[in-house]
Amino acid sequence: MAVITKYVVVRNGIELDMIFLSKKDAEAYDKMLDAADSLASYIRDAGLDIDVDNDTITAISVFLAQNGPEVTRILKSVPSLKDVSPEASAASAMPKKKTASSKTADE
Repeated sequence: MAVITKYVVVRNGIELDMIFLSKKDAEAYDKMLDAADSLASYIRDAGLDIDVDNDTITAISVFLAQNGPEVTRILKSVPSLKDVSPEASAASAMPKKKTASSKTADE
């Protein structure tokens, strides 16, 4: 007879269907779910003017948390806009018109 230790993640008093053979894997999964909960709260509280149901927000949040390293790599390339005035960020988002002085030698 063999004895096997299994780890189950319990959230809000409910055992999840996932069973892990190592405590490390169970804790990693629990941390991923914590991140997904934080992301879902952030999205819900963002005040976005869109109609998205809770199941969709949860699915997106879990997907982002499961792919955290890739999402982090993508977001690291985004400059911070916190220090930019709204007028400057709106102006930089607008396409610039070419003027006679902005033509290059190739034109």
